[in-house]
Amino acid sequence: MKKFTALFLVLSLLILSVNLYAKKKGAELAVQMKDGQSVKGELIAVRVNSLLLLDSESGVDVSVDIADIKAVKIVKKSKFGLGLLIGGVGTGLAFQLTMSEEHRMEGQPTIETAVLALLGALLGGLIGAGLGQDKTIKLEDKYDSEIKKIMEDLRKKARVKNAQ
Repeated sequence: MKKFTALFLVLSLLILSVNLYAKKKGAELAVQMKDGQSVKGELIAVRVNSLLLLDSESGVDVSVDIADIKAVKIVKKSKFGLGLLIGGVGTGLAFQLTMSEEHRMEGQPTIETAVLALLGALLGGLIGAGLGQDKTIKLEDKYDSEIKKIMEDLRKKARVKNAQ
């Protein structure tokens, strides 16, 4: 029972420590306009009829009218590396903690632990890569009620959530 408690504590620390140093930033967006232009930047605020972005190239605030937007892509950071780390360490620790003392003394478990940790890391990396995929939202040919719902969802991802 002590082994499972220790495993739980180690995994909790790994998972929870990821958010300790996080600064509040808006989501990274790539906005495709109806005229073919595109704007990339951090979402600062969602206003009634526009999105306010901090342009990633020039560092200037850009206001984009919602009526001119064809599609919005929410660019997410890859979580492949984090998945590798958590999957590998978690699987290796779990195997080591659940193994009997006699089995541990034989020397063979280190190879088994390494193989299982490698498999756990690969699985964790694949899960992390899946979680980090970009999401594209098309606004063209949507009803006003649908666009309003999309803007409410984007507002939650903005740096300033209550901007008008």
